[in-house]
Amino acid sequence: MDFKDLHYGDRPLVLPNAWDFASGAALAEAGFPAVGTTSLGVAAAAGKPDAEGGTRAETLALARALSRLPVPVTVDIEGGFSGRIADVADLVTELASFGIAGINLEDGRPDGTLAPLDHQAALIAAVKRAAPQVFLNARTDTFWLGDPDREETLRRAAAYAAAGADGIFVPGIADDADIRAVLETAELPLNVLYLPGRTGYERLARLGVHRISTGSLPFREALRAAVTAALGVTGADADGSTPSYADVQRLIAGR
Repeated sequence: MDFKDLHYGDRPLVLPNAWDFASGAALAEAGFPAVGTTSLGVAAAAGKPDAEGGTRAETLALARALSRLPVPVTVDIEGGFSGRIADVADLVTELASFGIAGINLEDGRPDGTLAPLDHQAALIAAVKRAAPQVFLNARTDTFWLGDPDREETLRRAAAYAAAGADGIFVPGIADDADIRAVLETAELPLNVLYLPGRTGYERLARLGVHRISTGSLPFREALRAAVTAALGVTGADADGSTPSYADVQRLIAGR
């Protein structure tokens, strides 16, 4: 099935996120109809912090490898790894040449601010002109970077839809009223990040969410499992907790 069509099924598309070829291949073999990437996992595996725009080469290399999978692949390119619109459009064109089916393109910046709305809308439009076949999931970090802002979320969702985005991604959104408001405003497939204990599959399905991403959770669970297995050889017990996003960033920074 075409990747875009997967967003219009009777049930939400569950999109697991890989960080290397082996994890992507395992997820595809498990029966998931599409696979995404996790920017945290890709960055951490390379010993780099997430969301700072320093993993362009690693992201391209992984995308080329994952293109061998028998399912559609969508790639998290953070903010595009450049402040120049033409550079981001060229990057997506290169990903399309590998056969990559989709991208996530976010408006959050490394300093914790949001890209100016006009700039981000122009970026989305340019990318769609350059690679119209690629499903552009426009991510807004209005809930991810601090105090949730529903009005700004709706403003950006509407602008990104008008610019040609194929889907809207609002990581951190969880309340029913907020989700319904984005669905009504954007009139595009809505992607929600799975948050254990907050965004259960059945509730999101009832609300009409189209896509549920696992984000960095599988990668972080893999770290927990690796430590538990290694300590188990010695007979020692691990604390059993899954490292948080902040824990992984701290680990990479050596603090």
